[in-house]
Formats: sequence, structure tokens, C-alpha cells
Amino acid sequence: MEALSDEINLLVTLNSGYLEPLKVMLFSAHANNPGERMHLWLVHASLTPDEVASVRQLTTAFGWELSAERVTADFTAGVPLIKRYPREMYFRLLSGQILPKSVKRVIYLDPDLLVINNLRPLWTLDLAGHMLAAAVHRGVTNLMDSVNQLRLGTTTSYFNSGVLVIDLDQARAKIKLSDITQTIEKYESELILPDQDILNFLYGPDILEISEEIWNYDTRKYLMYQTRSLNQHEIHWVMANTVILHYCGTPKPWDPASDGKFTGLFLNYQQQLQRLNGRG
Repeated sequence: MEALSDEINLLVTLNSGYLEPLKVMLFSAHANNPGERMHLWLVHASLTPDEVASVRQLTTAFGWELSAERVTADFTAGVPLIKRYPREMYFRLLSGQILPKSVKRVIYLDPDLLVINNLRPLWTLDLAGHMLAAAVHRGVTNLMDSVNQLRLGTTTSYFNSGVLVIDLDQARAKIKLSDITQTIEKYESELILPDQDILNFLYGPDILEISEEIWNYDTRKYLMYQTRSLNQHEIHWVMANTVILHYCGTPKPWDPASDGKFTGLFLNYQQQLQRLNGRG
């Protein structure tokens, strides 16, 4: 296992459309990891200096480090862009090439989630030689694993790309832009969630599975988790044990149409952040 810094490296990749949810996610991570030293790596292609400054204002208030890495257009010039999806989605896979070689490991987090407990056990996770760690959103049965194996011709479970631990030294050696480009060109008609499909298609055997109920809890599926655990994983268990709540699908919790079990929790963190910024 590679030597880890005491400081936790968090990676986010996004455009301005997810900037406000990102701030709520970061606020939740800070609130529930008091005293932790964090270094946020903000990888983007199109954020304005003011937008980056608004994130820096937050990380400074938290006592965190922030490194904003702007990716130039020619970095992904050869990647066919798939309509409906921004190029930022590929930056998590290519983070080994983007981040300095001194950075050995990152935790990648989607902006549409909350961190409600301690992240350090994920940071110190023994990857057991794997390049990545990720969770599988299985449902009550393993049906979707079988569907995706047929669709993509894979043999491993279908991993969700919203929360990843990445061994960057391995990623630098194994993840190639040319492989991603060729996969998109060859399978574009079959790709439903392109970056996630590519993650599974190219790198599935390099992924260590982590618990979805702890590290990548799909907030749409409370009743499914409860059923699968024979009623043990009810709301009290979730609040005490789950670390990352992932607001998969739509509507998102900041949308007026959202009225799910975990919508109120997100809105509360959003309100607290607004109060911190003097807007509440």
C-alpha cells in the first residue's frame, strides 16, 4: 500500500452548473469531519476566476487547501464528445495525468452528494493492489449486474463512478486517453452513462468493491436497503453509519419537485451554508 499523507485529497470535476451543489457538499464534508486537514483539487475546463474564488472563499473558511487545475481544450481534443454530457466527466478518469505527480491518492466525489460522517476510513482504505475502489448499486437482487454485463460484455459487477478512491500512480500507468477515445468511438451507441460505462468496461477488474450503504448510498432506495437488511438499516442506522449520501437520478434535492426522504437533510445543509455566507 502506498504511503498516505495525513491530509485527505478530495477531487471534484465539474462545470458551473453544479457549482452551488458542490458548495453544499463541501460544507457537509467540513461539518462532519471536524479537525481533518483536507486538500481540495478542483479540476475544470470552464469555471471563471470569480467562480473559482467563490469556492476558495469556502475552503479558506474551512482551513483547507485548494488547488484549481484548469484543463485546456486540447487535453481532450481527441475525445468524441457525446451530446448531453460535459467533457468534465472524463477528468476523474484522467486525473492521474492532470494532477501533480506528488499526489498519490485522491477521493473523487460527485457534487450531488452529502458527506454525513467520517471520511478518513475511506482515505486509509487498503486497496489491496487495486487501482480504484468504488461501490455497486445492486438493488434487491443482482439483476442490473447481469444486464450491464450483457450490454458491455464485462465480467465484473457494475460500479458507480460517483465516489472513487484512486491510486494515482497506477492510474498514470494504466489509464490512457487513447483507450477511452477508442472505446467511445467503438461503443458510442451502447453507452448509457459514458464515463461510468467506460470505467467498468476498461477498468472493472482493477476496482475494489466498497459498501454502497456506507460509501455511496443511493438516496432513492431507502426502502430497498431496509428490505435487503431485514429492516436493520432504517433511518437511525443510516444517520449513524452511512458516510456518503448520493442523490442519484432526478429530481435533485435542490429542485422544487424533490420530496424524498433525504431532501430535507440536503436543504438544511444548504440553509446552514447560506447563513455562513450571510445570506440566511
